Amino acid sequence: MRIGLFPGSVPGQLLDLESTVVQGVSAEADGFDSFWVPHLSNRGFDGLTMLGLVGSQTHKIELGTAVVPTYPRHPAALAQQAMTVQVVTGGRLSLGIGPSHQRNVEDAWGLSYSKPARHVRDYLSVIKPLVNDGSVSFSGDNYQVNTQIEMHGITPFPILISALAPAMLKLAGEMADGTITWMAGVAAIEKHVVPRINKSAATSGRPVPRTCVGLPVCVTGDKGSAFEKASRSFERYGALTNYRRILDIEGADGPADVAIIGNEIEVENQLKSLSDSGATDFLAAIFTPDDSNDSYNRTKDLLGGLVGKI
Repeated sequence: MRIGLFPGSVPGQLLDLESTVVQGVSAEADGFDSFWVPHLSNRGFDGLTMLGLVGSQTHKIELGTAVVPTYPRHPAALAQQAMTVQVVTGGRLSLGIGPSHQRNVEDAWGLSYSKPARHVRDYLSVIKPLVNDGSVSFSGDNYQVNTQIEMHGITPFPILISALAPAMLKLAGEMADGTITWMAGVAAIEKHVVPRINKSAATSGRPVPRTCVGLPVCVTGDKGSAFEKASRSFERYGALTNYRRILDIEGADGPADVAIIGNEIEVENQLKSLSDSGATDFLAAIFTPDDSNDSYNRTKDLLGGLVGKI
């Protein structure tokens, strides 16, 4: 299982440009496999733009978005932006995309969230040919596109989707290079996510897809305080329908119940269980029970020491 990092302590936390770039450079220097930047519609910087900046200061680490919302971006426009970042980063981009949440799409953007899986299918039908071949001719329910993109130095890159529901997992296995999950614990990954996405890929004659699992993680001697901090910091995710469903599959009361918390041995064992469940990648959102650096450093040191070993 590959191990990557999110910047900050909570995905979407407001960070300045310099801090995000420094964390990306540090992730590469510390030997992590990947560095993933979230993209929230109402706070923080544009995820792909941030990856371009991080890519200009790094050389080998994989750089991913987790994830860019699709509804407010035409797939041809996102294809051109992502292709540009792929060139800037020297071929290290993994593009994570997803439909976001109903409250964002309808309440904030004034768009219809009807049939999000159908929307993402059409989206992939446009963006994949543009990325892989430079041209597309497609007519579907959501898009009618006949265009091309010419660009020097471009190479294809993986496209992953934020799939949690059965229809989205089927689509991920059929058309995408994998899924990026958030708030899906070990049981949900093992019993719900991996079987569905892998079966769909096999049925479609495609390679085994990536299952990139994003979760909060904290190495600490004070599990009680860490659990309370996770309950406060990640509470909002439990109120979003897509995450509430995956938490219910896990049998979890709230986001803190799927956070990986404990001392070094306990966290390592939990990560081994995650790897055994079929996760191909762990995307770590490091958080701490207090404002000291001790827990953060312990967590990062443990994760760095496990790269290539689980």
